[in-house]
Amino acid sequence: MRRAVIYLFYDKSGQVDDYVTYNLEKLREHAELIFVVSNSVLTETSKQKLSKVADTVWERENNGFDVYAYKESLEKIGWERLDSFDEVILMNYTFFGPIHPYADMFNRMDAIDTDFWGISAHKAVRPHPFTVALEMPLHIQSHWIAVRHKLLASTDFRQYWATMPPINSYTDSVVHHESRFTKHFADLGWRYEVAWPAENYPAVHPIFDNAALMLADGCPILKRRLFFHDPLYLDKQAIIGADIMREVRRAGYPEELIWQNVSHNAKPRVLSTNFNLTQVLDDNAEESVLAANAKLRIAGVAHAFYADMTAEIMKRFSYLGDHAQIFLTTSTPEKKTQIEQQLQTMGRQAEVRIVESNRGRDVSAFLVTCADVLEPGRFDVVAKIHSKKSAQDAYNAAELFKRHLFENLLPSPGYTANLLHLFVTEPYLGMVFPPAVSLGYPTLGHAWFANKKPALALCERLGIKLPFDDTTPLSPYGSMFFARPEALLPLTKAHFTFNDFPEEGQYSDGSLAHVIERIFSYSSLSEGLICKSVMNREWAGIYYGFMEYRVQALLSQLPGFPLEAVTALQNRRPYGLLPELKLTLQRRSPHLAKTLRPFYLLARQVYHKVRSR
Repeated sequence: MRRAVIYLFYDKSGQVDDYVTYNLEKLREHAELIFVVSNSVLTETSKQKLSKVADTVWERENNGFDVYAYKESLEKIGWERLDSFDEVILMNYTFFGPIHPYADMFNRMDAIDTDFWGISAHKAVRPHPFTVALEMPLHIQSHWIAVRHKLLASTDFRQYWATMPPINSYTDSVVHHESRFTKHFADLGWRYEVAWPAENYPAVHPIFDNAALMLADGCPILKRRLFFHDPLYLDKQAIIGADIMREVRRAGYPEELIWQNVSHNAKPRVLSTNFNLTQVLDDNAEESVLAANAKLRIAGVAHAFYADMTAEIMKRFSYLGDHAQIFLTTSTPEKKTQIEQQLQTMGRQAEVRIVESNRGRDVSAFLVTCADVLEPGRFDVVAKIHSKKSAQDAYNAAELFKRHLFENLLPSPGYTANLLHLFVTEPYLGMVFPPAVSLGYPTLGHAWFANKKPALALCERLGIKLPFDDTTPLSPYGSMFFARPEALLPLTKAHFTFNDFPEEGQYSDGSLAHVIERIFSYSSLSEGLICKSVMNREWAGIYYGFMEYRVQALLSQLPGFPLEAVTALQNRRPYGLLPELKLTLQRRSPHLAKTLRPFYLLARQVYHKVRSR
């Protein structure tokens, strides 16, 4: 069968990741013509990549979204040339594939006498979610619509595109094309097929909600949106990313192509949540793990501002194995002497360096004083810790924070070996750190504090381009982690100096060290390397118990699933504090509300005057 593919691409930065070229290479085995239409300006590198796998690469303005890209591509190729093909496939960049070989699907579908077909379909929905119609009909989804010659050459098909109304939004695209195409042509008498029929699956939207089932049945595509969709939706629908990736691995698809793309297209915490990138590691390591880890070049780097913590630091670093090289930094010659004396007593070796300044504390010591240690090619993995005391915090919270970091990174030799082994088995992994500390600290929902605006500015300066987490960045709080040096490149290439960091008395939220603490992970993700959070069993049990209690306490005051609960809260937010207090009083104590009404009116007047300044 002579087949042509019109492949729509869009990326606001013009970057074509390898999942695209891999897909097109595999399609080339089944397509005589590959026409790529990009609704965004491409980088020169991206153009060259596409030119190697496509016959034509056409850049156009993003007018009319995907619909007009297809319409104008059909016109640009020309109906006369298209008439020479048995089948033309309109497809886009919104999926990874082929997860399973295309050949199996093409062989099956080529044997079916039909006029158009797709890989997946969306079931009918009542009422229509975008119009006043009673129903959005079952429809083949527009990420893959294959049109056979008879329909392609028909007046019906050409009239469909010639009369296409303007497309000015995503809703327009769904209403006037995606949800319309199937019924429009079926009503005209044209026949269609779906390779993986929606009626075979329990969900209304199987390609999304039943992705693991469809992959298990041999479906060759995986929607990218699963990686960056609202986790509260996945929570409600019980969609488990780990199940999906298990099917991807079973099929043999190179999963690094997925992580390379989603790492810089998804909000970090959303990606981590949707695809279950938090792991509970075991304290016992198998011999095969230890043997594989022996090949790793490992560095342990610690800022020992408090010299009396040297023994504890070295105990933790001993779990890295005998072949690890240890680098300690401290702030004065006197402390260096104390540390070296302790090392001698312990019979341990480490290179001890004095920082030029303690501005920036452990962060500057790491990025400036140990810049040579972080050069790619010298070590495979670097473990960063420091002598944490958090003297400014309450004792219980400070002690918990330190334990949370040390005991979830370096609690035992076996656990640490299992952590290091992640870097052996997952070449797309850039950084590993504990989850956000949330006992004793109000981090969850607030952890940007005063750091988001300066973080945005710093990332722009460093060339880190990825969506920011809304409220709680996925970050190594406390600045302790394991990382590949390559994951730190945007930061090490910045060549920070001690003068870039504030003086000791100005060490607070919004200052450079606190900002970098929150974007260590963003540095890794911008390099196409994912981040994982790790915990030991004891801490997983501690945190889960408190987390479950907190969630049930909050949700008991709100409706339904977390998705509905959050929506309810967001819908209430614009009213502000005073109206919320008013509504609460009116509901719980109407008489008191009536008594306090004059004071409420006065407070409201003051509030509006202040706000209008």
